Amino acid sequence: MRASIVAALTAWDLAVLLYFVTINTIYLLFCVVAFVQLRDYRRRWTPRRLDAVLQSPATPGISVIAPAYNEEATIRESLRSLLLLHYPQFEVIVVNDGSKDGTLRELVTGFRLLRAPAGYDQPIATKPVQAVYRSLANADLVVLDKVNGGKADAINAGINAARYPLVCVIDADSLLEDEALTRAALPFIEDPSTLAAGGIIRIVNGCTVEAGRVTRVGMPRSWLAQLQAVEYLRAFLAGRVAQSAMNSLLIISGAFGIFRRDAVVAVGGFRHDTIGEDMEIVTRLHRWARDAGRPYRIVFQPDPVCWTEVPESLGILRNQRNRWQRGTLQVLSYHRGMIGRSRYGAVGLFAMPYFLIFEAAGPVIELSGYLVTIVALALGLLDWRFAELLFLAAVLYGTLISLASVLLEELSFRRYPRLSDLLRLVAFGVIENFGYRQLTTWWRVRGIVDFLRNKQGWGTMTRKGFTQS
Repeated sequence: MRASIVAALTAWDLAVLLYFVTINTIYLLFCVVAFVQLRDYRRRWTPRRLDAVLQSPATPGISVIAPAYNEEATIRESLRSLLLLHYPQFEVIVVNDGSKDGTLRELVTGFRLLRAPAGYDQPIATKPVQAVYRSLANADLVVLDKVNGGKADAINAGINAARYPLVCVIDADSLLEDEALTRAALPFIEDPSTLAAGGIIRIVNGCTVEAGRVTRVGMPRSWLAQLQAVEYLRAFLAGRVAQSAMNSLLIISGAFGIFRRDAVVAVGGFRHDTIGEDMEIVTRLHRWARDAGRPYRIVFQPDPVCWTEVPESLGILRNQRNRWQRGTLQVLSYHRGMIGRSRYGAVGLFAMPYFLIFEAAGPVIELSGYLVTIVALALGLLDWRFAELLFLAAVLYGTLISLASVLLEELSFRRYPRLSDLLRLVAFGVIENFGYRQLTTWWRVRGIVDFLRNKQGWGTMTRKGFTQS
């Protein structure tokens, strides 16, 4: 009996060991691919070429859509940031999705809004738009006040009102850098078959904001936000750069992404019965283009920067990670017919299986590996040398990936100019593997349980607002 138990525990720990080695090796390969892609990107897109894009009559207009729900703390700074963007033709459409706070009041008083007639087609069904406002101070600002229908419904209302061929979806609590639209629009100018492009999300906690612009980049004071800074670098500069190179990108962050308006309308707009609407629309665009046999690209641009505020409390961060996990599972469930099918190319053969194994099932595998190893060691059923090997694969190998991501940041963009900030990134790249990673794994397991229980809802995100000079 003991022998069979030992064999079972050893077999499972071997499977967990293989899991850790595989996922970290994939991320190491991502880092190598990302290094090559980032180097090529910086060589191709010099300031002179960007100026040429800004002056070209072929540069497409962009409608920037900012869905807002209870954003009174940050809406003024965010909107000022959007209105000061450097781009030849763009408009800003703020969609107040039935906010219960003073969001609409802040908009009306801050930007001299007056009610205007609504004269546009509505190809995507949404909750009723109660009023349309235009600004006396800026002719390219439109505010829609609508019945609450959720983020996806608000985005769809903005898409209906958009008058340009490209739509940029941004969170109302985020800040775009001056050239963000220009850099994010480059793929559409290079290749007209491009359906969507996303930029990088960076953490504004700890930075100084003046008149809607980040004027000083710094690390957050909160240890929780500093840990997330390393996570974001790993996810964007390693993972998404490499996946984009394979045209297998499944997520364009809901905080900042540009889409072909006609393509989004053709697939029916953003799906409002999911909490992973950003991942779902990208996956559906992949499926639509592949089913139609049309050439296309969905890309990630590493340089267009969107600054956003991340949670600084464990409770809010827990809710966010729970929501992300449920959203991933929903999308994989909706599009399960794509998994492992060659007709969907790298998306079906690599990206979808990757998300199924390492994002959907990964938290259960990781948590069970930790628990089984601890119990087996306590009962004397597992060799300490094997436990050390598992530790090396899970923790030290993971630390190497985090440090490689920080190195990518330093070699590519150097957004953190102070040596002290860089050293803190390195330190938290090590620290996150001792407790924080295991905690987020537990939250994701809870997310799986909540998905199976059909739990709905977004949870809350309390904003502190931007740090002013």
